[in-house]
Amino acid sequence: MVDETSIFIGASRKPDDSYQRAEELLLRYGNRHGLVTGATGTGKTVSLQILAEGFSNAGVPVFCADIKGDLSGISMMGEAKDFLVKRAEQVKLDPYQFQEFPVIFWDLFGEQGHPIRATISEMGPLLLSRLMNLTEAQEGVMNIAFRIADEEGLLLLDLKDLQALLANMADRADQLSARYGNVTKPSVGAIQRTLLVLEQQGAANFFGEPALRIADIMRTTRDGRGAISVLAADKLMMNPRLYATFLLWLMSELFEELPEVGDLDRPKLVFFFDEAHLLFEDAPKVLIDRVEQVVRLIRSKGVGVYFVTQNPLDIPEKVLAQLGNRVQHALRAYTPREQQAVRTAAETFRPNPDFDCATAITQLATGEALVSMLEDKGVPAMVQRTLIRPPSSRLGPITPDERRKIIAESPVAGQYDETVDRESAFEILQKKTKEAQDAEAAKQRNSGGSRWTIPGFDDVLGTGNRRSSSRQTVAEAAIKSVVRSVGSSVGRAIVRGILGSLARGR
Repeated sequence: MVDETSIFIGASRKPDDSYQRAEELLLRYGNRHGLVTGATGTGKTVSLQILAEGFSNAGVPVFCADIKGDLSGISMMGEAKDFLVKRAEQVKLDPYQFQEFPVIFWDLFGEQGHPIRATISEMGPLLLSRLMNLTEAQEGVMNIAFRIADEEGLLLLDLKDLQALLANMADRADQLSARYGNVTKPSVGAIQRTLLVLEQQGAANFFGEPALRIADIMRTTRDGRGAISVLAADKLMMNPRLYATFLLWLMSELFEELPEVGDLDRPKLVFFFDEAHLLFEDAPKVLIDRVEQVVRLIRSKGVGVYFVTQNPLDIPEKVLAQLGNRVQHALRAYTPREQQAVRTAAETFRPNPDFDCATAITQLATGEALVSMLEDKGVPAMVQRTLIRPPSSRLGPITPDERRKIIAESPVAGQYDETVDRESAFEILQKKTKEAQDAEAAKQRNSGGSRWTIPGFDDVLGTGNRRSSSRQTVAEAAIKSVVRSVGSSVGRAIVRGILGSLARGR
């Protein structure tokens, strides 16, 4: 059996299908990243579950997304079932002990876990442009918006802050274009419409304060186990671009905030990126380059990143080359692309003379995988056909009552529940607009512009001589009607020109 310096993955098999040896992930290479791939229903979620259990027991905090709800079972004690006990015997897992693990549930929508938020400023123009699928010209306007916010001391915390700033930019388009380059009202309008769509999709719940503190996903318990942060992503997957952008933001925040630590005995945090293909689909080159840079350098900060996806072709080559620990479940090879995926997966392993890797990938049973972990000196081990060990926690989802109990007893309970809306760009720009209006009104009063006189009609609206009769002549009534009409329509038009765009951001 393995020791405290490794995680037990399962048992490899000889050509005659008899037991060969224990397969393990060495904790000192846990920050060298990894890849878990395989078709739907082949056992990827269980592989993710046992890796998360192993890291937690080793004192390593884990962050992972729960796409289907099945991973929530890691928070509850497992139960002895015939097929689990049989698998434990096959891989010589003795004793097979059941555990519940320390879990913190998170949810961008605040429904199945603690709310999780980021500010607009933290997200930055590159990720926001990716999230909103902006054109190059619109991305340029977004960069200018962030530059103006920095120069004018405008905090961008939530969506209404960004909406207010963009509206202000549209009003100053000519002035800003002369200084920063072309800022057109159509580009600003297109961004505003996209923000409205994001707001309707629930992104407004994500942007704001209190923002997530990285320390809260790097907790350990009193008994030395790493907390497992589980992001409820079943609803989030209805907006896959928001899901991918959020996880990339979180990975970037870890990269920016954590200090350099070099190679440790075990990682400081392990980050599982499920449905990883969503990160790279239609992504611009600059974003893929950024991901490759983060993956390459974040290991020196003690963070391991594990991509979970169906197909190794989903991961760009430069990123794939950084992933040292690999678990390959079965792939189907019906179409030319699927056949190419099988060949690609096979070619990334160190060959084993006992079997043909490409053939084996198409023949693996559920819960069986080709495994290659880094050995001493960081060299990939020869690929082995492996039975994956059964999990110690529950297989399948927990009940709503169980989830509510865990959330109520969470170490971060109450810290993120209430939204904080402090003074930021929206309030500052609104205040400036009101001050400009008040100044204009005072100017009008001081100039006497409120007295309108019409020759031949005894100072109808002023304070001069009035006719003594209390009855209005037909001419006086007509003039007053015209003035009221002019005052109301023109006045409303002026107010809309000054405040309308800000009001839309409310």
